[in-house]
Amino acid sequence: METIFSKIIKGDIPCYKIAEDNDFFAFLDIRPSSKGHTLVIPKIENDYIFDLSDEQLCGLILFAKKIAIALKKSIHCERIGVKVIGLEVPHTHIHLIPIKVEGDMNQGKEILKFTDEEFQEIAKTIILNL
Repeated sequence: METIFSKIIKGDIPCYKIAEDNDFFAFLDIRPSSKGHTLVIPKIENDYIFDLSDEQLCGLILFAKKIAIALKKSIHCERIGVKVIGLEVPHTHIHLIPIKVEGDMNQGKEILKFTDEEFQEIAKTIILNL
């Protein structure tokens, strides 16, 4: 079954794309818990991260690392938190979240609101640091 993320990859649904290669895709979360909150996904439709092959999982982590390094250079934060829950969308995805304290990773944290222009500027800054 096609997911919302598959539609984003195909361009059927717009997003604030950060990067992509043949196998992976990264874009800003439109319901961010912090400025720069980015989702990293495989292009293949796969519901559960640990159902990925070892090669796919390693590739996803290495791609996420590249995005996290650019994110850290772009957004003032202590570190980039990593969260994998995977229940809200049945497509493997890693949340990369700029954090200052552990509480910034809390699931119940208020969602931030940004304008289209602000999202575009955040994406542009991250892209320039890749």
